[in-house]
Amino acid sequence: MKTQHRILPLFIPHLGCPNQCVFCNQKRISGSLFPVSGEDVRRALLALGEEKDYELAFYGGSFTAISAEEQRALLEAAQPFRRSGTVTAIRVSTRPDAIDAQRLALLREMGVTTVELGAQSMTEAVLRASCRGHSAADVERAAAMVKAAGFRLVLQMMTGLPGETEESCLRSAERLIALRPDAVRIYPTVVLRHTPLYDALLRGEYREHSVEEAVSLCARLLPLFEAAGIPVIRLGLNPTEELSGGEAVGGAYHPALGELVYSRCRRNECEALLQGAEEGSRVSIFVPATLLSQYIGQKRCNVLWLQEKFRLRELKIRPNLPDSEEKVRIVIAK
Repeated sequence: MKTQHRILPLFIPHLGCPNQCVFCNQKRISGSLFPVSGEDVRRALLALGEEKDYELAFYGGSFTAISAEEQRALLEAAQPFRRSGTVTAIRVSTRPDAIDAQRLALLREMGVTTVELGAQSMTEAVLRASCRGHSAADVERAAAMVKAAGFRLVLQMMTGLPGETEESCLRSAERLIALRPDAVRIYPTVVLRHTPLYDALLRGEYREHSVEEAVSLCARLLPLFEAAGIPVIRLGLNPTEELSGGEAVGGAYHPALGELVYSRCRRNECEALLQGAEEGSRVSIFVPATLLSQYIGQKRCNVLWLQEKFRLRELKIRPNLPDSEEKVRIVIAK
């Protein structure tokens, strides 16, 4: 099993972005108003003191779309800390159309280990409506180049973009799985102030992607990636004071969205187990103790929903005994 690095995130909001995607306001998403400089990188790493084994992560902009000089300045600041063992991995986030052999060579020279590509969708009409400025073919080309160059590949996708449907989103997931990334992030669309999407929402030209819709859809996407052996390392935007304080004015923003999605997946599992259960039955479902809260749901929402749907006299979700198998099993009695 690979050692999990501690991550030091640094933000370069909008730096390198050639256009504004309709949903994007990175300064509000990241909580950082100004991009970091090489000196900021050095200071952040110095503040770690004698601590070791950090992954330095540049988020928020299109790293490889900024000039080679700027890239080198940011990465050069990390080199002494690579030699000392403070930094043992570096990741950058960028656009699929900002990847080529020369850019990858620079990243490799400066010790970058992971490249994240903002794919967002593999549906051309959705990419155009979102003003992404790249195509699905760009995603496929860039992903292949990143992997061939020996980097870890992380793909980012979104749900609820303009023109996206549940089925087109599932097809996008299948195409992303075919690229064999090392991990995926899923970001349901959030409507932020001061974005074209916010204006479209006010004009009635965009119907927001609700939390419930996002949870339901992501609970279908997550098993697809898990079945392919591809970990989903993030579900939903990372909560910030700005987002929770009113910058997120619509869409699928919830500070615990990931937990809601995993809980919905557990409910779906239980629903499948209960098919054929007779009305009025008493049912006990035994689940891994570590996942008990996910199966029960917030405020017992999964228990209540399942009991009502199947008209059960009683439904209890209980932890497996410590010495029992970590499998879900069901016991039905009259």
